Amino acid sequence: MKNRLRHLAALVIVSTLSLAGQPAFAQNGDMLKQLEARFNAADKDHDGKLSKAEAEAGMPRLAKAFDKIDVDHTGYITLAQIEAFMAQMKKK
Repeated sequence: MKNRLRHLAALVIVSTLSLAGQPAFAQNGDMLKQLEARFNAADKDHDGKLSKAEAEAGMPRLAKAFDKIDVDHTGYITLAQIEAFMAQMKKK
């Protein structure tokens, strides 16, 4: 349930941001689809989570920020956590 709320919060944040007068989801829709596809390919055991090893093997640039994304220190990250992290980075 907690992860679903994070996912929803990340989607709300991304969809309410705007660039050049266009909704962020219109410009970032392809990026989010690519992120989801890469996440799913890296998620070798298809549990909806990336371990640090899965991230290092399938998404090495993302793996460098693994500890910052894994805010709950669970040893894995979810797509919702990645999206929330990306939204947070856009604010900076």
